[in-house]
Amino acid sequence: MNLLLRAATLDDLSALVELESRCFEVARLGRQQFRWMMLEANGCLMVAEGDGHSLLGYALVLFRQGSTLARLHSVATDPRARGNGIGQRLLDMAEASAREHDCAYLRLEVCPDDRDAVALFERNGYDHLELLSDFFPDHREALRMEKRVVRHPQALQRPVPYYHQTTEFTCGPACLLMAMGALDGAVPGNHQDELRLWREASSVHMPGGHGGCSPHGLALAAWRRGYRVRLHLSDKGPLFLDEVRNAGKREVIRQAHEDFCSALENTDVEQHLGDELDLRPVLAAGGQPLVLVDGHRRSRSRAPHWVLVTDCDHNFIYMHDPNAERSLHRRAQDCQHIPVTHREFERISRFGLGKQRAAVVLYPRGT
Repeated sequence: MNLLLRAATLDDLSALVELESRCFEVARLGRQQFRWMMLEANGCLMVAEGDGHSLLGYALVLFRQGSTLARLHSVATDPRARGNGIGQRLLDMAEASAREHDCAYLRLEVCPDDRDAVALFERNGYDHLELLSDFFPDHREALRMEKRVVRHPQALQRPVPYYHQTTEFTCGPACLLMAMGALDGAVPGNHQDELRLWREASSVHMPGGHGGCSPHGLALAAWRRGYRVRLHLSDKGPLFLDEVRNAGKREVIRQAHEDFCSALENTDVEQHLGDELDLRPVLAAGGQPLVLVDGHRRSRSRAPHWVLVTDCDHNFIYMHDPNAERSLHRRAQDCQHIPVTHREFERISRFGLGKQRAAVVLYPRGT
């Protein structure tokens, strides 16, 4: 079958409405809605045109500014033309459109009774997320599915193992274990190693509960294990002091910070204040950057959060997030090489009232 895939135009409105009525028992989009999708929405409406300029299918993808998640609002194939691979080609085009808009994930909702549609998405690698009750206009439930349409880089400087933090307060040690594992070509440590690093690097800077690990403490812990270390900070610190109301706790944080700074003076850890961390040359030189990010932007948590950057390209910065539970329906494999746009990474890597920045970069031993 000769098939032309193209962007929809206003001349397609009547054909789209007719196609919608043939494909769905309850029409989801009317003429005005299709028109709005073409002219006003932040989206991409694509059609499949057959012989004689007949409209045989369409796919509608919607985007949200600042998000790497796109939504496949609907994909439809004329029942009279099914079995010719039109749905597959429209889905391929939808995924390509998501990537062109710097989106890394494509999400959709489908009626679980539509076995052909569910099978199509499953064949293409879409995972089941959840069942949503009373979702469609006729009150039927929907199966939510999602696919990561941007894969992690295939040619990393080195394999970067993944380690899932075992407590809510050990993201820094978990990232340090991953970085050391990448540099040594080894499997990261265990729960005891994680807690040992936490005790060594904690500066008690979380708003409540257990203490978190400061960049100074993590830098010292890595240096003591023989790695070359660079410390990048927007200012000397200590971090988050202005956000702590309790005077006694403020004093503990200050003393812990001064102790770390005093210990760093007797090392060859490089400290860079005020300058931006350029990830490309760092990664090219074999560095493994741990970056402190805004926990609220990652998980709506008040606490800052450490992630490990694994690679970057023109569109995305990739990172390991050691906390697989911080995002609903995420599994450990979904938290590896997470693609984040450069603009969003710039936002999340500034945290606290003062928009501070902090990163610890490890290099191989003896370099």
